[in-house]
Amino acid sequence: MIKKKTPKKTFNKGDFVVYPSYGLGKIKGIQNEIIAGKRIRVFIISINERVILRVPAEKIYDLGLRKLSSNDRMRNALTILKGKSKRRKKVMWSRRAQEYETKILSGDPVSIAEVLKELYKKNAYEDSSFSEKQIYASALDRLSRELAAMQKLDKEVAVKKLEDILLNAA
Repeated sequence: MIKKKTPKKTFNKGDFVVYPSYGLGKIKGIQNEIIAGKRIRVFIISINERVILRVPAEKIYDLGLRKLSSNDRMRNALTILKGKSKRRKKVMWSRRAQEYETKILSGDPVSIAEVLKELYKKNAYEDSSFSEKQIYASALDRLSRELAAMQKLDKEVAVKKLEDILLNAA
């Protein structure tokens, strides 16, 4: 029988965590439940007022659940926002949109910052398509929620901080 390595990181009630396909959440509880006659440990994670996940402890690492980013990782993400955009106009929008969604769902702040940087338009927000606006809003929401949790800010303050960085970027 092959033993699975157990990761060193542990999660506790009250921890902020990032669930890649949902974004930032908070562990509201850890309890044992009986499911299909089997006792399993379950993490209860509140993503927002309407979304509460019950994740079996044995699946959290497979699903990519992680603690908040390190300060260095977030600093790298903010550095991307301050730099020059690497827009790739030659690739069809449908392909780029798919790549952007994949980056957002990865939960990685650096990848999400890349999406924000590529979609940000200083003076031409109204010129953006509906889907560009949606993807931009999704990326901004994901990154601002994690930044807010890390720096103990209101989400609106974190959004303003990110948008100010984009506005003042080269």
